[in-house]
Amino acid sequence: MKQITSIHNSYIKELQKLQEKSKERKKKKLFLIEGKREISLAIKANYDFETILFVEEIITKKEVLDLFNGKTNSIIISKEVYQKLAYRGSTEGIIAVVKAKDFSLQNIKFQTKNPLILIAESIEKPGNIGALLRTADAANLDAVFIANPKSDLYNANIIRSSIGCVFTNQIAIGTSEEIITFLQEKEISIYAATLQNSNEYYKENYIKPTAIVVGTEATGLSDIWREKATQNINIPMQGEIDSMNVSVSAAIILFEAKRQREFKI
Repeated sequence: MKQITSIHNSYIKELQKLQEKSKERKKKKLFLIEGKREISLAIKANYDFETILFVEEIITKKEVLDLFNGKTNSIIISKEVYQKLAYRGSTEGIIAVVKAKDFSLQNIKFQTKNPLILIAESIEKPGNIGALLRTADAANLDAVFIANPKSDLYNANIIRSSIGCVFTNQIAIGTSEEIITFLQEKEISIYAATLQNSNEYYKENYIKPTAIVVGTEATGLSDIWREKATQNINIPMQGEIDSMNVSVSAAIILFEAKRQREFKI
């Protein structure tokens, strides 16, 4: 089995670029996953793995082979090399080089005739995207659409903050216009979370095919969502401020939709 011990190795330098630069990830159509849990979720999601790099003093060769059922191209690396590539402070000793998936709307396949979808428009902070993906996984949504993305979904911070839920959700990326057209063609009702011309979220019915749309905490949703929505909705604020973290807001509305569906209200 090949070994790499130098941080100056040309292949390691290439992987550093993948870790740090979205442009490089898009060009190579590759990205890095760090940690056993996240790698396991990507395996379950049928991602294609190019190479596994691991520190033998931290994770054994047998553990790596067991993780991949013996089918893996593996490289043993030194702790110094691992630390050069790792994003997190914790040390699990394993990093995977993985082929990116196509997040086109055309690839979306609903397993039910009554989908519940989360749409996030122009969310900038990777941590918020990660939290939204965790919420979507917790609610077992049919899909998550990212409209007008500001961050690369394979950003290491998104993978970390989503605790791997970037791999557990069915995801599509597109412009707001493309996503709205998709929803209209599928006859999916649009509920836009916004203060303007809105109704309290719990007064609406989400039993039929539904998309919940959230935007940034600073500027909210763009006009097109407010104009094309089946209904604009809000979460009544009872304190001094007029907004909450976007992932918290999404969770409140989504779990109301799940409650209604469970009890067929």
